[in-house]
Amino acid sequence: MADDAFPASIKERGPLSRRGLVALAAGAGLAAAGSALAADMVETDVVVKTPDGTCDAALFHPPGKGAWPGVVMFTDILGLRPVFRDMGRRLAADGYTVLVPNPFYRTRKAPVIDGPFDFSKPEDRAKLGPLTAPLKRDAVTRDCKAYVAFLGRHAAVSRKKKLGVVGYCMGGPYTLIAASLAPDRVGAGVSCHGGGLVTATPDSPHLLIPKIKASFYFAVAANDDTRQPDAKTTLQAAFDAIHTPAMVEVYAGDNHGWCVKDNPTYDAAGAERAWANLTSLYGRVLV
Repeated sequence: MADDAFPASIKERGPLSRRGLVALAAGAGLAAAGSALAADMVETDVVVKTPDGTCDAALFHPPGKGAWPGVVMFTDILGLRPVFRDMGRRLAADGYTVLVPNPFYRTRKAPVIDGPFDFSKPEDRAKLGPLTAPLKRDAVTRDCKAYVAFLGRHAAVSRKKKLGVVGYCMGGPYTLIAASLAPDRVGAGVSCHGGGLVTATPDSPHLLIPKIKASFYFAVAANDDTRQPDAKTTLQAAFDAIHTPAMVEVYAGDNHGWCVKDNPTYDAAGAERAWANLTSLYGRVLV
């Protein structure tokens, strides 16, 4: 990926916090209520077979032999790492079976970033090029199909309940792709500071919305909205046109990456608000 392909909002994020690389890896606690329950979740490293190989992933679900609504959690551009394991564990504590795939499995097993990472440095952003290069639309489509199919087969996933999808940063568009591929299976989607949801290209993710039946919530970063103010209107209009519930909300004062704890732009209050909206939607649609 060329350096000029990165959104300015990503370049502004600065260094990945040391807490994300060390403290979280050592088991730092969750910020929100419910962390005690999250600690009791069943966590398993799994392999998802895809047409392109085998994807390493983390799977979380409540203890016991039950079956819960399934959720695919798509990571941001730094991939599957301790902070996303915490998030998967936390969501599972609300009564879901959560799959968190490594989007870069074609290149490297997770975690894919070793050591400090500063988004403002071109040399650090250059490390992402080999990881993101294979992620063309066809490849992402194959992956999303495989993730949904994996949950559909898993014993800890209820076949009577709809699936959920949630994505952060580059994972935001993946939620639209997955929901469009399995419209009768995916019932709810959430995108938090999703990048590239609305583009001028013929394969822009927002053009998939007519194929979607899932209810959606979009949490938009303030600086992303400043740079692309029409995107929120385009997303809302596309869902309104198919009479499918959706809400697009700009988080004033919160910049790209604010929902993920190891990002320098992390904002606890804004992150908790977005999480509450996520669980509220899932509670209405999936449970």
